[in-house]
Amino acid sequence: MDTKREQERQELYKGIWNIANDLRGQVDGWDFKAYVLGMLFYRYISENLTSYINHGEWEAGDTEFDYTTLSDEDALEIRDEMIDIKGFFILPSELFCNVRKHAKDNEDLNITLKTIFTNI
Repeated sequence: MDTKREQERQELYKGIWNIANDLRGQVDGWDFKAYVLGMLFYRYISENLTSYINHGEWEAGDTEFDYTTLSDEDALEIRDEMIDIKGFFILPSELFCNVRKHAKDNEDLNITLKTIFTNI
């Protein structure tokens, strides 16, 4: 039974590896890894900042607050405070979840991401 499970696991890993190779195409493996890791880090810090701000607002009594829907103009009011506390700041429109939501309609996604990374 364990042998069969291990064989299935190895087949799954092989399938995932082949999909990753197809996705990266002619891109060097290291460049692809750096891109994927950068995107994972971007998602992590986006979710981390959102969670931190949301929990603070919820504890203050505003249980309906959602940083992801806040206007960029309103969010700028806490920019300096978040940089002091977290070491970075991301506008709501530049959060991973919001960029992902509009990615299929964004013809300049690479430029958008470059701008966001520069802003962070």
